[in-house]
Amino acid sequence: MSSRATDVRLPLWLALIVALGAGAVLDGGFPDGDVWPLTFVGIGFVLVALRGRSLGGSFLVGLVAGLSFYLIHISWATLFLGVVPWAALSTLEALFFAAGAMLITLAYRWVPLIWPGTLGRTVLLPVVVGGLWTLREFVAGNWPYGGFAWGRVALSQSESPFAGLVAWLGISGLSFLMVAIVAALIQLALQTTVRGSTRVLAAATVVVAALAVPHWPTHSSGTATIAAVQGDGDAGYFADRQYGDLTNAQVLAMSDLQAQLARLPEDQRSLDMIVWPEGGSDRDPTRDATGQYVFDAISRGYDAPLVSGVITESDDGATVHNSSLLWSGGGVTDQYDKKHPVPFGEYVPDRAFWRPFAPDLIDLIGRDYTPGTRDEVFDLGDFRAGISICFDIVDDQLITNMMDEGAQVIIGQTNNADFGTRPGQTDENEQQLAIARLRAIETARPLVNVSTVASTRAIDASGRTTASISDYEPGTMVAVVDLGTGTTPAVVASRAIELLVSFFGLAMLLLSRLFIGTRRSTRRRRLDEAPDPVLPRWRVVD
Repeated sequence: MSSRATDVRLPLWLALIVALGAGAVLDGGFPDGDVWPLTFVGIGFVLVALRGRSLGGSFLVGLVAGLSFYLIHISWATLFLGVVPWAALSTLEALFFAAGAMLITLAYRWVPLIWPGTLGRTVLLPVVVGGLWTLREFVAGNWPYGGFAWGRVALSQSESPFAGLVAWLGISGLSFLMVAIVAALIQLALQTTVRGSTRVLAAATVVVAALAVPHWPTHSSGTATIAAVQGDGDAGYFADRQYGDLTNAQVLAMSDLQAQLARLPEDQRSLDMIVWPEGGSDRDPTRDATGQYVFDAISRGYDAPLVSGVITESDDGATVHNSSLLWSGGGVTDQYDKKHPVPFGEYVPDRAFWRPFAPDLIDLIGRDYTPGTRDEVFDLGDFRAGISICFDIVDDQLITNMMDEGAQVIIGQTNNADFGTRPGQTDENEQQLAIARLRAIETARPLVNVSTVASTRAIDASGRTTASISDYEPGTMVAVVDLGTGTTPAVVASRAIELLVSFFGLAMLLLSRLFIGTRRSTRRRRLDEAPDPVLPRWRVVD
């Protein structure tokens, strides 16, 4: 059977138009659009636009697609620091996108020359393309300054039938699978020398096989009753408020907690934990007598530890942390300091270098949070809770750490007030909640997401919302969660899947180039070693 395939190479002008539309289509698959199939369509647009390109052309296509996607996807960043940081971050991510696009173009050019058969084109090539896409997400998610892992294609699938796969593959593994599936479908569509019915059957088999993977079974041992409080205070970084306003808002939002507990079965009325969000208290109870009184009154009054976000300082004032304090028995019994503060949002890395470029903008970040070094788990006696503060939730390694430390429930504390103060203003809340939902499925752990203003939810280990508070309203949510036990393949593998597929994609690309270079050298050497042709002798007859 012939293995030749029909090739598609769009003119550059058309490829750029397709790339421009691809970004918007990709974003439509994410919250708050939530039309998850659009993510697959957007991936397909990008891959088709990259086929047959020169390196310069693929860079342009990738840059346009990346800008189109990120300028829409993180438009909420304009509410915090304005247009310049939003444009700068989007451009940086688009440059990564463009670099990854060049690698994918080279894969389309080189891999079929070395493995030209049908399996090489429809199986190996899609796997290489998926690996290279994952490699780009890996690099952008880790560098520079800890990276920006927002916008990975898997994060669009929290409400899709593919969501359960994160328990098997992790978030990066799901990104790889999504891109590989799209690349395989494109290859099958172009493999016109194969009977149409065979190609349709193969395509259906690929999709059905992915969807047929069973959900990882969840296991639990006991329950915990957790109260999460959403104060809906004016918690933005630049908000004009009085000292103590945020603490007051959290206290007032607890007014109906006792009534909620009374409605529970008698054996569930005792709270195991009360949780306030990131920055829930603007009074540090270790330094502020009123703050100490409030924390102690709540903890003793409900006979439960209080976990609250607080900005803490070292004794000498040299370091400032975005912290979560565990308050019980009249004092702090444990503390977690945010390990992944947002660069140029919560601190300015290399401030002396960057300040001359935009002094007014850099000076807006008046304090630099120091990345924490403490472990991510609080020991509550009867169970252990993993603590994640806002942007920490996108960091795969931090999730692995808390699972290794025995977390049975995940507490996601966040302050979204800088990205919207009313419903529908931005998608940031919904995007972060989608990540939290995927983390619950990935780890087979319940997750309680508590925010200052919106997206306060309790999510079970299957990703289902079990309790909530209305967005942009003060209130308290009481959730009885099943404490998770056991583990998932994604947790066991940790980042190995991401590294494996990334390495495989890059290795196959380099190997293809090496084989092509070797083949050309061999052909050139044979030509050089061939004897000169013997020319016929002609006798001249007078």
